[in-house]
Amino acid sequence: MVALILGIIFIAFTVFAVLPTGIGLAWGSDVILFLKGCAPVLAAFVGLISILIGIADIKDKREAKKEEAEAAASQENK
Repeated sequence: MVALILGIIFIAFTVFAVLPTGIGLAWGSDVILFLKGCAPVLAAFVGLISILIGIADIKDKREAKKEEAEAAASQENK
């Protein structure tokens, strides 16, 4: 419940901050500038995480095939 209330408060502050002067804080241009600056860094970070997840997935598939082969071999030996 506390997280929901804090989320609403932060969203309300964000809207208030980007509203034009006289109504809000007029930080809209600063927010856009920040988003333009962090977009390439965020894209690189997401790409790196995607590569790491892909590598882990390939390793898991190899291990699963190896375990299936071992199980099939043990079935044949019985």
